[in-house]
Amino acid sequence: MRPFQLDSGMTTMRGTFYPTGWMVLMFPGEQQARDAASLLARQGIGEDAMMFLTPADVRQHILGAVGDDHIVPSAGTEGDTARKIADFASQGHHGLMVHVPHQEDADRVTALLKDAPISYGQRYRKLVIEDIVA
Repeated sequence: MRPFQLDSGMTTMRGTFYPTGWMVLMFPGEQQARDAASLLARQGIGEDAMMFLTPADVRQHILGAVGDDHIVPSAGTEGDTARKIADFASQGHHGLMVHVPHQEDADRVTALLKDAPISYGQRYRKLVIEDIVA
């Protein structure tokens, strides 16, 4: 698992966090996120397909350095979803991002983590944000 790195493909044209092809999973603490990543790695999910997301990463890259006002209102739900992720991060939750470009990948990750203590989860598809855990 690598540290979180925001690239231009993870935001909308307006700059709102929208990492198409990724699943964002929030866990109550750092160790739970790391344990989930270890489980996925043992089951063949590549280290390059996972990123660790700290509360600081959320504040800096998802909300932006200036806070919640950085999220531009949008016609979709991506701003609300980013705020929800930020709410969990503000409570000390850590995240695991898993690259799941295909439905089969998402189904596999969901099945492997069915017993993990996921506090919130979303899968970002091309035009849809899919609830994993609400």
